[in-house]
Amino acid sequence: MEKLVPHSIESEASYESSLMGDVKAGFPSPAEDLREKLDLIKLLVKHKASTFFFRVSGVSMVDAAMDEGDIIIVDRAIDPYNNCKAVCYIDGEYTVKRVEMSSGKVRLMPANEQNQAYKPIEVTPENNFMIWGVVTYVIKKM
Repeated sequence: MEKLVPHSIESEASYESSLMGDVKAGFPSPAEDLREKLDLIKLLVKHKASTFFFRVSGVSMVDAAMDEGDIIIVDRAIDPYNNCKAVCYIDGEYTVKRVEMSSGKVRLMPANEQNQAYKPIEVTPENNFMIWGVVTYVIKKM
């Protein structure tokens, strides 16, 4: 399992910049002079007091667009739901996985088809288990 270290958001935290407008991913178009203010914290964080940033360590979730070194934004105020990606605590360790909930059973599902070493984790009543928070965004460096 990956080692995760949370980073909290200061209550006054904000980063505001100019949103330059839309950019076409198809055919080029003339640049328009439409600028508005963009606050990244307001855009990415719904619940400041319960939102944390983690750096992903490991490659078990690469097929879910979570690569080594990416930053994930995790909100503890969101109720977990079937197939959500979440930071989970199991038996003394934290991991990020897709949470499969069905018929009262929980399985933590990796997302790396290239590496068969990552197996689903079946959560049993004997496990010390908690869904710590739901992943809301992944921040990547290109």
